[in-house]
Amino acid sequence: MDNFECITFEKQGAIARVQLNRPDAANGLNSQMGAELKQAALLCDADAALKVVVLGASGRFFCAGGDIREFAALGDDIGPGIKALADDLHSAISTFCRMRAALIVAVNGVAAGGGFSLALAGDIVLAAASASFTMAYTRAGLSPDGSSSYFLPRLVGLRKAQQLMLTNNSLSADEALQIGLVTYVVPDDELQAEADRLATDLAQGAGNSVACVKKLLLASSSNSLEAQMEREGQFLSECAASDDGREGVQAFLEKGRPEFS
Repeated sequence: MDNFECITFEKQGAIARVQLNRPDAANGLNSQMGAELKQAALLCDADAALKVVVLGASGRFFCAGGDIREFAALGDDIGPGIKALADDLHSAISTFCRMRAALIVAVNGVAAGGGFSLALAGDIVLAAASASFTMAYTRAGLSPDGSSSYFLPRLVGLRKAQQLMLTNNSLSADEALQIGLVTYVVPDDELQAEADRLATDLAQGAGNSVACVKKLLLASSSNSLEAQMEREGQFLSECAASDDGREGVQAFLEKGRPEFS
């Protein structure tokens, strides 16, 4: 689509690809990128045919965080200016997390600040072997945003989250894998191909099953055991009664590959 300047966006069948595209600015998050990510997320959420969204970045950096030069230029309006950017970024992340489609994030280089936070929101996170991760917020006298205070302690535990947020330690891709921040680490030159392979594989699956997995996992930390099991039963029943559910069961019985809608 041609109406984006800070990202690229394309849809092909059941797969959408969103690319951060400010390589000369280390893909820093400015107000326009925040607004465009929000718009792209809404487009993905509104397309019932989508099963997978791949989020990546152009250039050497995944995202170096907020665009500090833009922040400084705001002068006395820095407070409301940053809040407006955060609101757009948070809307985008919320939509990506709650949409039916799976979100694959492919981290190709440095993921710092808001870039680190954006990576945390993925359902599956790929990291190039040379990628690195740092919170970086307190180094600039700022506090975390972009869902990091929600997802990070859930992924790595409170103590590790405190360390990463307060010390701004940099993690290599392998270290991020070891503590559960990323799903896979792949050679640099295979990152895009692996993201495409995963996207193609997921796109052949049952979209409603993926949507239910996402809903269940988002609710699991706030529900009681009984409330969560009730949701499991409801979603399982819904999936089983759907066309895809019937197709999956029949294919299993016939030892064949299901052809989901």
